Amino acid sequence: MFRCFLILVLACSLLPLGAESRAWKSSEGDRVAQGEFVARDERQVTIRRSDGLVFTLAINKVHPDDLKWLDANHPLASAKPAEPVADASAVFDTLHFGDTRDQVLAKLKASKLVELRVEETLLGRFGLNGSFQTRKDIGGLRCQLFFDWSKGGAMREVSLQTESLPADAYPTRLKACWDDFAKLLSTLYGTPVQAGRFPAVTELSDGTFLATHVWRLEGGGSALLGSARDAKGYTTVVRFIQQEIQPFAIP
Repeated sequence: MFRCFLILVLACSLLPLGAESRAWKSSEGDRVAQGEFVARDERQVTIRRSDGLVFTLAINKVHPDDLKWLDANHPLASAKPAEPVADASAVFDTLHFGDTRDQVLAKLKASKLVELRVEETLLGRFGLNGSFQTRKDIGGLRCQLFFDWSKGGAMREVSLQTESLPADAYPTRLKACWDDFAKLLSTLYGTPVQAGRFPAVTELSDGTFLATHVWRLEGGGSALLGSARDAKGYTTVVRFIQQEIQPFAIP
């Protein structure tokens, strides 16, 4: 299984002119993702999906047919330097469990993955929760960032949450976001240790979060994908938490 790292690349000039999307497969022959070639080196190949998300595949895990295509079209002698990848031990983008509020703010302001939703001068009033959002849509929706802190002020959770939508949007727009997150997180973190179906709207009671998927994070902790309800609003949520969640039974 590939270990991939998420980067959002904004500069269109980094794309090779006339680049075409193709299906990339693992060494075992499984399809990994559809995307355009960006760069390669001795260790990895960098690929961009149609939504702008960029990830890397280890060369020793790329299918032989794809290696032949790389050697024929992008030999190492002419390959461009690979784009920078996120720290493998990072939780989300460049954030780590244990970061202080000041460290989190500095990293978010420098991020190519998220952007401010409010005027920077208002951060002191509103705080970090909900003040940053993803620059690109995930399954048609952008996600806001929310945080939980220890008593000492260290980050112990970061979550991505869509805007709250009514029940009639739950099986359509929110499910599309849930589907895309399930694929993306599996590309980034491998096969989930827990994978369930999309919950029915009737299964969500007010104030609850129902996790359907669990991934192990390389640096420790877990990533959880699921749905949440607050009053009459529904959201798709991804939580990155310090605890290592064990698989659980899904009815």
